[in-house]
Amino acid sequence: MKRILMIKIVLGCLFLACLYAATISDAQQAQTKAKQRAEETASRSSATGEERFQANCGRCHNAPEDLSPREARAVLRQMRVRAMLSAEDEQSILKYLAP
Repeated sequence: MKRILMIKIVLGCLFLACLYAATISDAQQAQTKAKQRAEETASRSSATGEERFQANCGRCHNAPEDLSPREARAVLRQMRVRAMLSAEDEQSILKYLAP
């Protein structure tokens, strides 16, 4: 009986150690992802409107040469959802298209 009890205790401890290790691994992965997102945000904030246009819009479109600010705003509003642009990207691209 004592032997069975000791085996159960050891197995329980091993299970808890594995559970703890998995939890630590998940936390480290979450921290890594958070750092990557922060770096992406920082690099995006330093990009100019032209760079953001080329990265997001330039894959499908050439930069229009003569858009009024009103037209540029309307186009960007429609394309923001399709291109999954952030509000910051939208504002930078708007300043680039219609200064």
